[in-house]
Amino acid sequence: MTGAAPRIRSIRLRPLGQDIGLERLDELAASLARVFRVSCHVETAPMDVDFAFDVLRGQHHSTAILENLFNSAPPEEGGRVLGVTEKDLFVPVLTFVFGEAQLAGPCALLSLKRLREEFYGLPPNPGLLAERAVKEAVHELGHTLGLRHCRNWECVMASTHSVERLDTKSSGFCGLCRRAAGLP
Repeated sequence: MTGAAPRIRSIRLRPLGQDIGLERLDELAASLARVFRVSCHVETAPMDVDFAFDVLRGQHHSTAILENLFNSAPPEEGGRVLGVTEKDLFVPVLTFVFGEAQLAGPCALLSLKRLREEFYGLPPNPGLLAERAVKEAVHELGHTLGLRHCRNWECVMASTHSVERLDTKSSGFCGLCRRAAGLP
């Protein structure tokens, strides 16, 4: 937990791909504004992510999207850009990722694909989806503050490799992570 980036002053949510609902982004923005106590703005123009599609895996390479997100519209000092997509994401060493972020950098992204109950053959649960999206967004934005994975399994910064594990952790930072990130 070193190298904290400047405090978050604003957050822009950017849709990645054409299939993300703006009402979902509005809901997420409202939650993030409460958590970080900053203004959150939802952009309406989606970023095309087809360039990052890997035909062999049938998924989108999250690191490539993250780089493009930064290069397409770098945020102002202290600002963060959170890309949100319905696409399934991966990094080469993992089967999938819920999201990725630039450590102590301004950009992060998250995928709703595996946060949806429908992905697991279950009926839709919009409330659970919203809760999972907030946890994952806060986690990825925590990385932009320089936070690494926390050993406290209740902390939002705990590493998460399954949706069941995501459901058991809190949506808040533990005291150690909160202090390391310079959060009130």
